Amino acid sequence: MIKNEVLPMEQYNGSSSDTRALSRQDDKNNRGTSQGGLGYHMDTTQAEEGIGCCGYILMGLSYLLIIITFPISLCMCIKVVQEYERAVIFRLGRLLPGGAKGPGLFFIVPCLDSYTSVDLRTISFDVPPQEILSKDSVTVAVDAVVYYRISNATISVTNVEDAARSTKLLAATTLRNVLGTKDMAAILADREQISQMMQSSLDEATDPWGVKVERVEIKDVRLPVQLQRAMAAEAEASREARAKVIAAEGEMKASRALKEAADVMAESPSAIQLRYLQTLNTISAEKNSTIIFPLPIDFLKGFMDRGPQTSM
Repeated sequence: MIKNEVLPMEQYNGSSSDTRALSRQDDKNNRGTSQGGLGYHMDTTQAEEGIGCCGYILMGLSYLLIIITFPISLCMCIKVVQEYERAVIFRLGRLLPGGAKGPGLFFIVPCLDSYTSVDLRTISFDVPPQEILSKDSVTVAVDAVVYYRISNATISVTNVEDAARSTKLLAATTLRNVLGTKDMAAILADREQISQMMQSSLDEATDPWGVKVERVEIKDVRLPVQLQRAMAAEAEASREARAKVIAAEGEMKASRALKEAADVMAESPSAIQLRYLQTLNTISAEKNSTIIFPLPIDFLKGFMDRGPQTSM
């Protein structure tokens, strides 16, 4: 009698379905890992079927060897990862179910298992200075610093050969691409906006690698020496022009104030005499060696009135 069994879709689709299931499990683990256990979960029955007959024989011999050499074998079977690390374990070239292990103790089978320790702490690196031709055809040298961390230890090992090196190369090319669309004034003024654009672009590109780009900062923008001199001359000329305008405005305001003061003094002759005495007091306080003979202005007016009558 033939049984009609409904096989799972993974067995029909082969490796492509495994990849889709892998990515779905990665998304679940990224959203639901509360204790930092990153990675994806594989079907245990599927993993065991993939080992094969030779795999079972090797596993049995390995367990037998562990039992014979117990407790010396514990030194080779028990490993420790720190709180900020995760261990991605492969058995006979296949990823173990449960994803990344850690932190703390975990068990491996010698000669069958190999593991890779992944650091989950934030890592920073400097992007080398990039010679960039801006939108307005000005050559500038720009360097930056990038902060990133591993968000999924399993994907960072299985999907990319070297996540750190790949992120560094991608950061350098992204810096050139983003700054190539900006003119020199925008590069000098809008550093925060450029940093946010680079962060979003890098984060989107490195997400399939299990890398989370947390921050990007533009460190320095170096201009050619001739351009620096031209900009300095332009700024100096602009400052001198503003200084002349400010001085002219000050003189205009001062002349208006003097005119108003003269009009007030003309209405009261005694005010002129008081101003005269105040000036004498100021001179005597600052220059004590100066001898001043005060002469009333009314006395001079008498001589001025007699002058025209004598001539007639």
